[in-house]
Amino acid sequence: MNEIIIGGGLAGVEAAWQILKRGGKVRLFEMKPKKFSPAHRSENLAELVCSNSLKAKSIENASGLLKEEMKLLGSLVMESAEKFAVPAGGALAVDRDKFSEYITGRLMAQPGFDLIKEEVTEIPKEGIVIIATGPLTSDAFAAELERMSGSARLYFYDAIAPVIYADSVNMQIAFRQSRYDKGGDDYINCPLSQEEYERFYNELIKAELVAFREFEEPKFFEGCLPIEEMARRGKETLCYGPMKPKGLLDPRTGREPFAAVQLRQENLSAELYGVVGFQTRLRYPEQERIFRMIPGLENAEFARLGSMHRNTYLNSPGLVAEDLSLKKDPRVFFAGQITGVEGYLESASCGIAAGIYAWFRAQGKPPPLLPNETTIGSLLHYVSAERRGEFVPMNANWGIFPPADPGVRKADRKKFMAERALAALRDYAGRLGT
Repeated sequence: MNEIIIGGGLAGVEAAWQILKRGGKVRLFEMKPKKFSPAHRSENLAELVCSNSLKAKSIENASGLLKEEMKLLGSLVMESAEKFAVPAGGALAVDRDKFSEYITGRLMAQPGFDLIKEEVTEIPKEGIVIIATGPLTSDAFAAELERMSGSARLYFYDAIAPVIYADSVNMQIAFRQSRYDKGGDDYINCPLSQEEYERFYNELIKAELVAFREFEEPKFFEGCLPIEEMARRGKETLCYGPMKPKGLLDPRTGREPFAAVQLRQENLSAELYGVVGFQTRLRYPEQERIFRMIPGLENAEFARLGSMHRNTYLNSPGLVAEDLSLKKDPRVFFAGQITGVEGYLESASCGIAAGIYAWFRAQGKPPPLLPNETTIGSLLHYVSAERRGEFVPMNANWGIFPPADPGVRKADRKKFMAERALAALRDYAGRLGT
């Protein structure tokens, strides 16, 4: 019997891959290209829309540890990411197009995989179903989720940063360097003096924005605030955020600039660079005018301007069990950002778990839960455990892990938790036969 997956983003493709490699069959429904969300453009599966960065590589960083866990579980996303990585210092960044093309091709080559390109507006009444429609779930299907769960959906606003053609950057002003020289010269940096920063800041805070619709209340996710929203929190807030100069030396002066804007490579050919941390809802003409005030970007040509979209997610605690199944109907599973995990890798890892759990349920066996000591397990516990207070999306971070043993020194805690997580996951993967 085919297992049904609704949604072809990172969570959906990972769930499909876990089922297929265990000999299962998958029918994956994806509404593209018949219908696109406000942020999607490509017809391929696993499209990256907000950034090409998959964050830090080091396992003493929670996102770096998450990558290692995903590889231990046979992640298709990590297979593609490592194949099409582009220079990004201590981070893992990928060529977006090649990344999604490869994943699409790998799935289409599997004999048990069936891709159906149409929008789903109702949850199938029979069989195992994985819902991985993501934060840009269509209005029709979001209404179906409300009806099924008996809970009004939550939402917050996510913003996309602009992408610039590399050959339009003025390298007489901009310079290549990674912070503290870690990772070579992977980033292009645009330095600003105090006067240049203040001029930019004053224009940014009074710029024209794309208006919200009347019935929408803006709710931002702290990890992806629009640049203009950050600026309103204080005159020098940006200097401690996306425009921080720490670890950079302007070769023209030999000194640290007052502020700096970093550009990160977006594709293997190094033709495109994303403006790091500059997600925005400025109107398009305002983006061109204000961002060209940044030294080095005075003649910038934009391959893509920033934009804003509403993200949808469930109030998962109380609705979803720790195996990601709906408590009211255990044949229905959720995966990815619709559950309230936040970030590309977090969503993909949630898809891995949902695929494993759904496959076991289809065999009539209780799903073996991922250990809470792992990054993936701690994320799933976060989104499923009932709590008091408001539920908000969460990235991978050390704060959601079970604490280190009391005898471990503070300086050694991250290393301890990383080693503990990998040991627990190796044991789990061995029991699964992964």
